[in-house]
Amino acid sequence: MIFNEKANAIVGQSGGPTTAINATLAGVISAAVDSDKIEVIYGARNGVEGMLRDDIINLSEIFDCEEKEDKLKRLSATPAAALGSCRLKLPKTEDAENNEKYIKLFDFFKKNNIRYFFYIGGNDSMDTVSKLSSVCKYFSWDMNFVGVPKTIDNDLAVTDHTPGYGSAAKFIATVISEMLCDTAVYTVKAVTIVEIMGRDTGWLTAASALASANTGVAPDYIYLPERNFDYDEFFADIEKAFKKHPNVLIAVSEGLHFADGRLVGEGKQSGATDVFGHKYLEGTGKALEGAVKEHFGCKVRSVELNLPQRCAAHIASKTDIDESFGVGSAAVCASVSGESDCMMCIIRNDGEEYSVRYTPVSVSQVANKVKYVPNDFINEAGNGITEKAIDYMLPLVNGEAPYYTKNGLPEFFTLSF
Repeated sequence: MIFNEKANAIVGQSGGPTTAINATLAGVISAAVDSDKIEVIYGARNGVEGMLRDDIINLSEIFDCEEKEDKLKRLSATPAAALGSCRLKLPKTEDAENNEKYIKLFDFFKKNNIRYFFYIGGNDSMDTVSKLSSVCKYFSWDMNFVGVPKTIDNDLAVTDHTPGYGSAAKFIATVISEMLCDTAVYTVKAVTIVEIMGRDTGWLTAASALASANTGVAPDYIYLPERNFDYDEFFADIEKAFKKHPNVLIAVSEGLHFADGRLVGEGKQSGATDVFGHKYLEGTGKALEGAVKEHFGCKVRSVELNLPQRCAAHIASKTDIDESFGVGSAAVCASVSGESDCMMCIIRNDGEEYSVRYTPVSVSQVANKVKYVPNDFINEAGNGITEKAIDYMLPLVNGEAPYYTKNGLPEFFTLSF
């Protein structure tokens, strides 16, 4: 819907933080401050949770100033979610007009004259955008709801890739390259298992193959949750690698599972889930470490890359940061032009030279759907990555993003509440 009079906007961040989520926030703020359709851009502290408790910050007051560009650049170079995040699942939309949460949210929108809603997040966040868009009709308050993608998992449908993935992939490929150098110095048989984030999809683990881009050396094997895991095949693969060199390095996704659906690290799991029903995963690397040690009797270590995968701003991809800012800005432009109930997508253009464009798609095409690593990105044996996958990932990790330091240490931008 196109609104003739100026109105206010709200932006929130949701789900797991990333190196690039604040660059997307900066893009939203920049376009909103410059827009002749938006009076004030508010930030919700901790996403929808902040809106429910009326906990917001006036971002226009902070960024509509002479130092705007410098502040936005510093915000873009800061990891994690500057507004804070949440994992709140909104109720089902049946009888929404009588639901306390929906009533409170639309009372909040009306009180603050908010007509434009931007939510930066992953799959579950797009579910939030979809639900709010569908119940808007019950509350006599017209609004435009736009989702802005974010997830290091790269598992959102339709969009070519997601903001945050490129920087996480760059970190993983760099660390793997360094580990390959380190583990190659000894002649004693040893296996190093690197556990990488990825509950349902192997996009992040696939990025370990990028280590070969400059050196020609990659992990001996790469196992993704898109393929069933089998211990006998795993041991046979290691046997083959030992015939080539004494030090074997293997990259695995945390969500590896057997053919019957059991997680490889199931014995280490607590059984706990989050509000969206996702299991908390841990122990895959340790389970494999124990199995290799028992089978081969050699030196084995497992390494879990963990949180640095999503917050290593010192090695962020310039392409990722630039596109994250761009998709945030594009979301505002689309919304004030009348787009709603949509998510902004990054679409890769045809041609030899890498470039992208931003376009809105119905959020129903994205919410509660998963984009898996395609079959032609995984080798026939199911234990490695193809050149086609490397060609897809390589442009996403390109370039060095600006990074601010003081006294040799990082200097980040913070929002005062």
